[in-house]
Amino acid sequence: MHPVQFTAESSSNGVVERDFTVGDVPGVLRSPASGATDRAPLILMGHGGGNHKKSPAMAGRAQRLATGCGFHVAVIDAPGHGDRPRTAHDEQEIAELRKAQAAGEPEGPIVVRYNAHLAELAVPEWRATLDALQELPEIGAGGPVGYVGIGLGTAIGVPLVAIEPRITAAVFVSTWPDVLVEKAEQITVPIEFDLQWDDERIPREAGLALFDAFASKEKTLHANAGKHLELPRFEADSAVQFFARHLGRTVTSPA
Repeated sequence: MHPVQFTAESSSNGVVERDFTVGDVPGVLRSPASGATDRAPLILMGHGGGNHKKSPAMAGRAQRLATGCGFHVAVIDAPGHGDRPRTAHDEQEIAELRKAQAAGEPEGPIVVRYNAHLAELAVPEWRATLDALQELPEIGAGGPVGYVGIGLGTAIGVPLVAIEPRITAAVFVSTWPDVLVEKAEQITVPIEFDLQWDDERIPREAGLALFDAFASKEKTLHANAGKHLELPRFEADSAVQFFARHLGRTVTSPA
């Protein structure tokens, strides 16, 4: 097992940010500045396609989780994203996606295929990262673990949560369900699912189909008016409340 290697540290807005690597996979661990070394639950977050571990969506959600509930929050770069080099396969898939978008053709089949490929690579990386992070005293092997996925992060997160028993609650933002339904049917942990009702990229029926597939006895659908990139910011606050409830924390300050 590769241990966590911390490579940089900074602090701002009540959050300590530590860059790390596990093997050749780069990540960032964010913790509350007031208790960076205190034992607390861990939230894993998967970023969207074309983004990276330090994208605004990841940084903003991590700050809410860290300062609102004292969680430790870890994000790693997906294969071919962030500080990880693209392969020839990555370049080919991205070129085909851009071509389809420029021509006004459906992008779903390309995104589904590419995301499934990335998930095959990323799920073992996430499990190895979790192994390594749980060796840290502030996280520990027996502590609660949650998962947040946005877009690509959901495409990776659904198969991850389906096979990883240490993850006991998850928040997903809608993505294409095609290859995820079978995995979603294996998930029984509490789920909060965000869907944009007017999404111009992912058909409403597709998002609803994925939500329907989860076998969880407790699953909540948050459907908001708006397009693909217009997820309301208050959904990030809702996720704080969700994880506080399911991972045994109290919201200590406004998220």
